[in-house]
Amino acid sequence: MEAVVPNEITTELTQILANLVLGDNKIRSNAEQAVNDRLAQTPDLYLLALAQFSIAADTEVMRSFSLVLLRRLLFRAAPGQQPREGRLTLYDQLPAHALTTLERLLLHSLSHEPLDAVRRKTVDTVCDLANNSMSRGRPWHALQAQTFTMTQTGEAGFRECAYRLFSGCPNLVMDLQTDAVLTVFRKGLQDSQSVEVRLAALRASVSYLTACDQHQLSQSLSLLYPMLDTLPSLSNIHLKSFLSSLTPLCSSHPNLFVPHMNALLSFLRGLIMPSVDSGPTPTVAKPFPGTSSSFTFPPGGSGSRIPDDSDEVTGDEEKELVRKAALEFMVSLTEAKPTLAKRSEGWTAAMVRASLEGMGELPEDTLDSWLEADPSEDAQDENYPHVYEQSLDRVACALGGKAVLPPAFQYIPSMLANYDWRLRHAGLMAIAAIAEGTSKVMQMELGKVVDLVTPMFKDAHPRVRYAACQCVGQLCTDLEEIIQDRYHEQLFAALIPTLEAPEPRVHSHAAAALINFCEGVERDTLVPYLDPIVERLLKMLNPGAEDGKAVKGYVQEQAITTLAMVADASEATFAKHYNSIMPLLLNVLRNANSSDHYKLRAKAMECAGLIAIAVGRNVFRADANTLIDLLIKIQNSPVDPSDTMLPTFLIATWAKICQALGTEFEPFLPVVMPPLLNAASAKADVSVYGNVNSEDDVSEMKEGWETISMDGQIVGIRTSTIDEKCQAFDTLVVYCATLSGRFAPYLTQSLELSLPALKFYFHDGVREAASSGTLTSQMVAASFLQLIHSIRAETDPSFLSSLYRALADGLRVVGIPALTPDLQAALIEATKHQLQTLADKRKRRAESPEDDREELALLEEVEEFALEDMEKLLKMLDGQHPLLVAVSSVRDLGFNQWDSEEERDSDC
Repeated sequence: MEAVVPNEITTELTQILANLVLGDNKIRSNAEQAVNDRLAQTPDLYLLALAQFSIAADTEVMRSFSLVLLRRLLFRAAPGQQPREGRLTLYDQLPAHALTTLERLLLHSLSHEPLDAVRRKTVDTVCDLANNSMSRGRPWHALQAQTFTMTQTGEAGFRECAYRLFSGCPNLVMDLQTDAVLTVFRKGLQDSQSVEVRLAALRASVSYLTACDQHQLSQSLSLLYPMLDTLPSLSNIHLKSFLSSLTPLCSSHPNLFVPHMNALLSFLRGLIMPSVDSGPTPTVAKPFPGTSSSFTFPPGGSGSRIPDDSDEVTGDEEKELVRKAALEFMVSLTEAKPTLAKRSEGWTAAMVRASLEGMGELPEDTLDSWLEADPSEDAQDENYPHVYEQSLDRVACALGGKAVLPPAFQYIPSMLANYDWRLRHAGLMAIAAIAEGTSKVMQMELGKVVDLVTPMFKDAHPRVRYAACQCVGQLCTDLEEIIQDRYHEQLFAALIPTLEAPEPRVHSHAAAALINFCEGVERDTLVPYLDPIVERLLKMLNPGAEDGKAVKGYVQEQAITTLAMVADASEATFAKHYNSIMPLLLNVLRNANSSDHYKLRAKAMECAGLIAIAVGRNVFRADANTLIDLLIKIQNSPVDPSDTMLPTFLIATWAKICQALGTEFEPFLPVVMPPLLNAASAKADVSVYGNVNSEDDVSEMKEGWETISMDGQIVGIRTSTIDEKCQAFDTLVVYCATLSGRFAPYLTQSLELSLPALKFYFHDGVREAASSGTLTSQMVAASFLQLIHSIRAETDPSFLSSLYRALADGLRVVGIPALTPDLQAALIEATKHQLQTLADKRKRRAESPEDDREELALLEEVEEFALEDMEKLLKMLDGQHPLLVAVSSVRDLGFNQWDSEEERDSDC
């Protein structure tokens, strides 16, 4: 192809690219700087040179690298632009003739690149270019025509890339006649020569259906038949990819699968159940006999599939991947449309049984390594059946107790009685997994559940006893207050002795379960058990010389954390144990300075603060200065970047000491306020990873970051900074509320930080904390005005409630007259805007299919809180306020058809 840039540009770029792939950091860094310099000066020349290089380079590696680099550079912020500043990119700076040339070069690469791997990189770059061009109003008709032509070619690799293009850029077909599009997709789905073409066509079909409007969707329902027909003939090595490609459609358009539920169940049930030999006799390895693996899709088929060469290399790993993919498909469809799952006989039972079986498939010979492992490593344990446990949890949350408890407890009692420890373990973990979603129904039979679980604390196998602790802890969280009130005697009788279990992992987890128990227990219920609990926790923390083994760090950390929670729950009664515990904590803070003790030190801070609050200032006063001096020393020590817990725990502990000492804390404000205000003023650490379709970019996200989609971009945010900012606002509220007038010197600066944070884009907690207080009569007008502006702009109904509550709280402090006529008028306009928005949403939902209303009603539950707080504020202004009628009218637009899970289930 004829060169489109001068030879000297090509020569220079060739050298730069060669340097970019070298291992020498200095050379690579210089090359990166060279790229940035050239793009700042003549972006069109160097971007076209990259595209030309993707065609002309001699090696596969360099052609691929130039395509990847071109894709990343095209839509990054132009030089001098901030990531969110108008979204001006290098693409936007290219003149029209350069864009035309760029498109021509990439089309040439698509049609002439001989290697499939490189051509797929071209597809990725072309999709990004096409999507961004079309979003800017620039069509690409030549690409549309060439893609359809590629579907007709005799080479499978080119046909595959054509469907990859349709998948990555569905807008290529959205303006065409539906019949023509379906014909092309069916042809790809039925491609007899290449499974890769069928997979690409399946993904293209999913993208197309996801992008369809309601009219197009109604005309495209028949496409599901050839899409699902791709499944039966596949070997395991390919079936996982096909199922995973279909799964997003379950979440976005579950109604498409309504006519296919029986056929899907017949096919998928054979995949999610592990294969077993014929015959009803159970064995240790196969505790669930009689599972059939002869299901076919669609029903009534021959039951056979087309064998291929990959069968020889398809082993247990491939079968397990298929099993998990099939279960994920079923669970995703269930979550998206619970009523569909409830009405499909056998669907729920199949998922529950498959999850239970999977949870019992633990390796037998891992006890020694498990006993020695740190519990924090459990989440990374590849041998643990996390997928099956999480699937059971998700199914329970989606379907509720009436649907899930009967099939689950068809098996759980016998699992708990099984001689195989793995099934006993799985039975306990299953109860823990379903507790959240089934709690409203489970509480009716809670006594029977407790009777099943508590004997397992005496099991011979430590992992079963560990699972019993996990189960009780989860039940205490999901049935909070109910289980503590009704069954505290049985649970304490099981947990307290387990604090002395010989295995550190077991007695540590018993201590962890006590935390969950204490979060929902009444003080008077806990007090009779306080002495034996504290005695055993102290022994865990400081076992003494009689035990020759050194106590594990995670055990000490857990003992301190549990002591803190017990102190918090028992309040002043804990004072009798103060002199036994506080010296130990102070000793930890003096000496736990090495990196392997950072977590222990943070937990000791937290515990000391909670104990100080529990026992009160009179008991705590004697040690207050010592604790404060130690915290000041820690705060002023050189910062270790690896100690990520220290900043948040320091801020939280200072707040607890303030609560304990009350106004006596005032002299220490000059010490604690500078770092606190610094945390509250922290800027969000943000990185733009690229276009929402750029999966490669997202996969490179660094640990400790989270992503959101914003303005068509994937934006990464460092969450630790945001969490610290949120906590800083919470702490400002504590100081202001506790110290009252003594906090006045810092009030202005605190408010200057709080009001702008009401608009904070990335973290609801920051906004919530910022709206909670720090208002004075001198700043009322500015505060109320900012709150009212935030009310008008807010789109999250749960935070809208917080804004109305904050405004109401402020009015209770300063009085209704502080809301001037201008402010009141602005508030009424903002409220009218929100009422209109909520009304429009509810009217649109009223047009939804009947089957969708259960899920939509859950959204309206959140809106009801906003309406309630809105109503309360209006009544404060005027008991007969005209907008109260409007609030009632909006409320009447809601479904309001279920008051409880039981009613919901009974309707199904």
